[in-house]
Amino acid sequence: MNYGIFGGQYVPQNLKEKLGVIAQKFNDLKKEKNFKEEYLYYLKHFVGRPSPLYFASNLTKYLNGAKIYLKREDLNHTGSHKINNAIGQVLLAKRLGYTHIIAETGAGQHGVATATVCALFKMKCTIFMGKEDIKRQHVNVEKMKILGAEIKEVTSGEGTLKEAVDEAFEYFEKHPESYYLIGSAVGPYPYPEIVKYFQKVIGEETKKQIRKLEGKLPNAIIACIGGGSNSIGMFTPFIKEKPIDIYGVEGAGLGLQTGYHASAIYNNKIGILHGMKTYTMQDEDGKIKDAYSISAGLDYPGIGPEHAYFHNNNRVKYDSITDEEAVEAFKLLTNLEGIIPALESSHAVAYAMKIATNYKKDDIIVICLSGRGDKDLDNILNYQEQTM
Repeated sequence: MNYGIFGGQYVPQNLKEKLGVIAQKFNDLKKEKNFKEEYLYYLKHFVGRPSPLYFASNLTKYLNGAKIYLKREDLNHTGSHKINNAIGQVLLAKRLGYTHIIAETGAGQHGVATATVCALFKMKCTIFMGKEDIKRQHVNVEKMKILGAEIKEVTSGEGTLKEAVDEAFEYFEKHPESYYLIGSAVGPYPYPEIVKYFQKVIGEETKKQIRKLEGKLPNAIIACIGGGSNSIGMFTPFIKEKPIDIYGVEGAGLGLQTGYHASAIYNNKIGILHGMKTYTMQDEDGKIKDAYSISAGLDYPGIGPEHAYFHNNNRVKYDSITDEEAVEAFKLLTNLEGIIPALESSHAVAYAMKIATNYKKDDIIVICLSGRGDKDLDNILNYQEQTM
């Protein structure tokens, strides 16, 4: 499936055949009442959905602009939105007869979610994680191990999310018994569609909740974007609501002009990455170059193909936030609301800080708070030491 010129299936023939079987089963299951009922059962009774939509009154008062609401994906079981997709895909894999689940992870939240559902459904679990991400997310690494997952340390390249995805795809291709549970809205078809389907519950709930709380839809929604799973989940139910402003926030790292960033949109080069055509971080020779962000979950040299499409047709405004701005937002939300956000989510909070006064005081901005920040405390402390 393509999104305009983006998307597709740029993989070897044997992998195309495997993906074709997965796509067919996924499309069939979407029509099955029993499958949807089972998925919703686990979302409610295992994950704890619906997640709250919280009016951040202190942050609203501080920013002195639009009302700020937080979609609290940090309160899900395992601490982020990643569990929504992990539950859905493991149910799909079960119906396909797979017993071995593999996954990639950067910030560790998808790895923890995958290890969690594999423990629940008695599946063998292998997690690919870059050596640098293992260092900065060691708490999540230990959680995955406790849950029974095997951690494959990826030492190639920069040892971050890109390399983890590279090795996971290589393993997926060579091991027919494995099912690759991709965590973001990236990769060859059908993965962007699968992840969107299981994450759109975020935006669907938000729509119902804000109508109940305020009697109207929001004026703007904001979500961070690395590959783009929490954002595609939040955006999808609002895309056709044309008056609503939609913002996707990438990692500007040390600053866009420095070259040390993770903004594929700013880099503005279209290429092939992990089986899809999309905007990527490329050097002058067209080779994929390393992304950089203080946030492991945004440290990815591309974006999901549907996000690339939304950028091209101007439906979503994509912008970026620096490490410094994200850390400031992390501290601000923690101190004002008693909510410790993930560094990924902190990018979205920081962007709300920038635009809140562009709206009237009775306008509404909803931020997707994609995860909690206990995993990032060491990273924050290290950053403070380096910048003092």
